[in-house]
Amino acid sequence: MTAQMHVPSLLSRAGAVSALTLAAVGGTLLAPGAAPEAQAATSHATKALNVAASKKGAPYRYGSAGPTRFDCSGLTLYAYKKAGKSLPRTAQQQYNKTRHISASSRQKGDLVFFHSGGRVYHVGIYAGSGKIWHSPKTGSWVKLDRIWSSKVFYGRVR
Repeated sequence: MTAQMHVPSLLSRAGAVSALTLAAVGGTLLAPGAAPEAQAATSHATKALNVAASKKGAPYRYGSAGPTRFDCSGLTLYAYKKAGKSLPRTAQQQYNKTRHISASSRQKGDLVFFHSGGRVYHVGIYAGSGKIWHSPKTGSWVKLDRIWSSKVFYGRVR
């Protein structure tokens, strides 16, 4: 059984009223839990990702959580706050609060946690295609970078 049923096969069973619903969602019916990646990200995750991207070029400052300067967890805290979700202040605390997910389940807007020896030391927001928005270090700024390490955890904000 496929996750998507195309309009012609479904119309014979669905009737005219349901055809309007199908047209409104792009002509396909998705089975629960089978949404493609582009449609799967929640609205708060998408908004947080867009907020983080809008801060491109904002300078890094240790302990800052916006609106013009950020450290790594300050950026994620700020972006999710603007999206209507609360996160604790540090990267480790944010990891502890998120729902932990596998790399294969990651979606745009999920948090990417960098760790060493079991300790989380950095966080960014997943942007897709193996990239994150983050505020990396003193002398740098908010930017889009490739994930440079295999020692990462993923978390979804609830």
